[in-house]
Amino acid sequence: MDDDHGRLACFEPDGPSSSSSAVRSNLPPAVNEAGLNWSYGQLPGGQQLRVFGPLDKGVYFQGQNTSIDAYSPEGSAIFNPNARQPEILIQPAFNFGNPLHPAGSNDFSNEISVYDDIVTPAVDSVNPHFGANQEVYLENFDNYPSLRETHGYGFSMQDHSALPWTSHYEDQHPWTETMISLPHVVGNQGFPNGENGSREETEMTTVLSSLSVASQTPSPGSSRNKSEPDITSKEMFAKLVCNPPLGQATVIPPDTESVTFSVLLEVDPASQKQWQIALWHDLGGPDDEWKSADFQEVSADQEMLHVQCSTSPNKNQRRIYTLELPGKPNSQESFVRFTIKFRPDNDSPWKWARDHTSLNDGVLYYQASNFKQQELSHYLKGIDSDLSIETIAAETPDTSLWSLTAPVAPAVGDESGTSTHSLGLPFNFTRWFALVRLWIPWLAPRHGQGKFRPDKDAILASFLRHDGLHVVVLAISGVDDVLTVLKYDAEGNVTIEGKNDDEEPGISRVIIAVASTFEVANAAVMYQARRIAMAYAKSTGALEAELEAMKLADVKPEWLEGWSDGFAFCTWNSLGQDLTEDKIYAALDSLEKNDIKITNLIIDDNWQSLDNEGMNQIYRGMTEFEANKKGFPQGLAHTVSKIRKDHPSIQHIAVWHALMGYWGAIAPEGKLAKEYKTLKINGPDWTAIDPEDIMRWYNDFYSFLSSSGVDSVKTDAQFMLDQLGSAKDRRRLIRAYQDAWSIANLRHLSARAISCMSQTPQMLFHSQLPSNKPKLLVRNSDDFFPDVDSSHPWHVFCNAYNSLFTQHLNALPDWDMFQTSHPWAGFHAAARCVSGGPIYITDSPGQHDIDLIKQMTAKTPRGKTVILRPHRLGKSSQAYVGYEEQQMLKIDTYVGMSHTGISILGVFNVSQNHLSEILSLNDFPGTEKGEYVIRSHVGGKCTKPAKQSDKKISVCTELGTKGYDILSAYPILGPFEVKSGQVSVAPLGLVGKMTGAAAIVNLDTTVETNGRLRIWISLKAFGVYGIYISDLAKRSIEEEFMGLLFGKPIPLHCVKKSGTDENVLEIDIERAWNEGEKRVTWSNEVNVEFFIS
Repeated sequence: MDDDHGRLACFEPDGPSSSSSAVRSNLPPAVNEAGLNWSYGQLPGGQQLRVFGPLDKGVYFQGQNTSIDAYSPEGSAIFNPNARQPEILIQPAFNFGNPLHPAGSNDFSNEISVYDDIVTPAVDSVNPHFGANQEVYLENFDNYPSLRETHGYGFSMQDHSALPWTSHYEDQHPWTETMISLPHVVGNQGFPNGENGSREETEMTTVLSSLSVASQTPSPGSSRNKSEPDITSKEMFAKLVCNPPLGQATVIPPDTESVTFSVLLEVDPASQKQWQIALWHDLGGPDDEWKSADFQEVSADQEMLHVQCSTSPNKNQRRIYTLELPGKPNSQESFVRFTIKFRPDNDSPWKWARDHTSLNDGVLYYQASNFKQQELSHYLKGIDSDLSIETIAAETPDTSLWSLTAPVAPAVGDESGTSTHSLGLPFNFTRWFALVRLWIPWLAPRHGQGKFRPDKDAILASFLRHDGLHVVVLAISGVDDVLTVLKYDAEGNVTIEGKNDDEEPGISRVIIAVASTFEVANAAVMYQARRIAMAYAKSTGALEAELEAMKLADVKPEWLEGWSDGFAFCTWNSLGQDLTEDKIYAALDSLEKNDIKITNLIIDDNWQSLDNEGMNQIYRGMTEFEANKKGFPQGLAHTVSKIRKDHPSIQHIAVWHALMGYWGAIAPEGKLAKEYKTLKINGPDWTAIDPEDIMRWYNDFYSFLSSSGVDSVKTDAQFMLDQLGSAKDRRRLIRAYQDAWSIANLRHLSARAISCMSQTPQMLFHSQLPSNKPKLLVRNSDDFFPDVDSSHPWHVFCNAYNSLFTQHLNALPDWDMFQTSHPWAGFHAAARCVSGGPIYITDSPGQHDIDLIKQMTAKTPRGKTVILRPHRLGKSSQAYVGYEEQQMLKIDTYVGMSHTGISILGVFNVSQNHLSEILSLNDFPGTEKGEYVIRSHVGGKCTKPAKQSDKKISVCTELGTKGYDILSAYPILGPFEVKSGQVSVAPLGLVGKMTGAAAIVNLDTTVETNGRLRIWISLKAFGVYGIYISDLAKRSIEEEFMGLLFGKPIPLHCVKKSGTDENVLEIDIERAWNEGEKRVTWSNEVNVEFFIS
């Protein structure tokens, strides 16, 4: 290898690249400083290699598709997924992405384009996910293109060799090299039928060599000299966490006079050093001059709640440092960059946080004091002249809103008409977020920096600008047979692509909003989209038909609440595809034996009567309404009747079916094909019910189900309508099937239905957005895959980001079933609890985590098992944080009335590294007014009371792999003057439950004339009722407290001080009920009165 001083050694399969030095010398600082978290290099044979590890400065890909350059200043093993995430630096002559993992596919392998001028690198922060096996992923793109987005194929470094790194130093720029031998392709990591992306043996050797990358600006001490002392040894330094975070963009509201910075430094327990922390920033300096500001250590540790969800306890010293950064940038569209430097004492050199966390500079975007209405051209350059633009009034405050339309050519014969229009080039933005069509039935999030380049068609995109404003773009479909999506062109313009199935010219519709927060802009476009969708439904008569069906069905709101709040069991992963009634009976008996009382049962796929036994599901069609004789010999009605008799706690029984009958639609020779008009679709492949007869077919089908005792359905494979190839079939079937299904489930099942695989744009806007009918349960993401380890954090991440869109639908997002006896069970359970949607399990018989189930559920006085759903749907609290950015996923939700209720924040570690973050009350929506305590579900402890204006660190959260917690901010009530003095309280709901705050129905506090504080609360169910009491430690339970349950005294032994928090009183009302008379009143709620003297 050529290691001459100052030269770049770059190896390709055929030898060194002659152009390497030239590329290096011409590499501009803008490219060097562009921070990414992942990338891949294209290798021979159409395969891809992921490069990852603790590359402290980054990886650089040269323009040729077989050349990769990398370096690590610390000489760490590059293939180490447990290290802090590296930065990746890309020259945009090399298109890049992640085609291998569902977390963030970006496949530009067939679109290699070279840019003559490098101005803004094409950067993206979407990342792959690496499991504990240290996998290097490869894939042959030519095989299974429709599946490559789902899982990918892997190499395990445990099975293949990797030469160790060797460290060098040149001009104080260290570099290293490694050689990786990848002898052969291993198979599938989770495809249902075990497909292998490439069955050929492949020999390849890749040499990764280093590149001297420009150091951080400014860079005093950014590279370590060999003579400098190592202050990062185990006994000296452990961890540094900053808020606002490094590597992220933080928007500063217009009324903020100064920004509070907080740093948590963890050092070895034996360290006696007086550590110094400084903020390095460019606020207020001429020509972006950077300057230093010193942090002050504060004694806030005793007031800070430290939440730790890790397999190994953290014994380090924790030191807290804060500072105030006053002032604002000189220009509205300017921003402030910052990083942290630190040292153990005055005699040691400064070290940079970036060198030890692999995190880029943090950025602050300051919003202007007054929101100004601007023209759309202020945000997008080069809008096509044939777009019609209308400024409209928004329903949200301080929002600019536009409606854009573009002509779409008509369909000709079976070919749909298409058109593409440029929406323009977004500018002055830093990050983007999009929801894309992962594949036909599902949506998924994408994130990036630089040019807008999603790998898939997007329906929603948002851009965070340098002035702190958010530009949200929404493409509307399902109107006039036009499908509209967002794409991009080579110049970075957002493009509108329309597909028209109608024989008349059509219109693509796009809504754009600009506001000071993503949530406001997002709500504005969704509200306008609903107006458009509702007007179209009214014009077609679909609206009146649904309203008439709902009137005839006399749908009761309480029925729907019982359906969505009940704890459910699904047979799919539990019992497999060879389904029989005996297996269902055995599974339900197992649940009963373990005292698991389910409310809802879902009988999933394979109960139906089908043709072509033994063939793939896609080739099997539904023959008749009745269940198959092999598994259900006495018919569906008999099975349902026996279930209801043996298990009276089960209130609702649902069955699965595909929207078109089954995966292969209707059997061409079956009873149904003889009784109803049919047609051939997608050529001769499928037989389907003709749209002229689909209303009658659904009416008869659901009438049969209802007469059999089935009162709900899970209707799957709805995306198959969007797979129809003929424009004629599409315009005849897509709306007709949706309307027939909606009316039938309203009329016969009182809207108890789960819509699945239905995130196609035509269904999102036509069936799920209009608010003229009861909310449906709608699956919110791809399936739960119990055997694919890397799928679990992605599953939760994807649902949280999809909910940014689906929260505005007339739907209850369903995050899918999961298993409680699974390594990721707690992670999934916590996510389901904060989702605000249904919870159903699919445990194998006898394999249950009873304690986990009790954390998710509670029993009512009437014996019903319910879940505790927050009042608002859970969603990601941060729109622009990518999957592999080494940041915790935060899901926020809320219980109660605005600004007086309880704010809930679920925190999840979706990475393979231990993560720590600092949280304050500002991270909890709805806590702007008043004083709060924050309680950790996992740790069972509360913070000290705080206000947002206090600017205190409230919580330091440390999560290991698979780590999670649910933090709830409870408003402090009081102080109240009682006999013993002043006291403040906060009713906590049911403290043993993940979302126990959602158990609170009503609450009232009064001070009686005798000087006692009366706290009256109505709860949804039984459990351990917790109350935060400010001076509990000095109070006597026997002398100063009294409790009543339904007016009867609560025994003293049911009341105790918490073992985890000295200020929390625990009242076991479930035990008190079980030991008492158990008198059921007219109400299904639990009424508790508690008195404090």
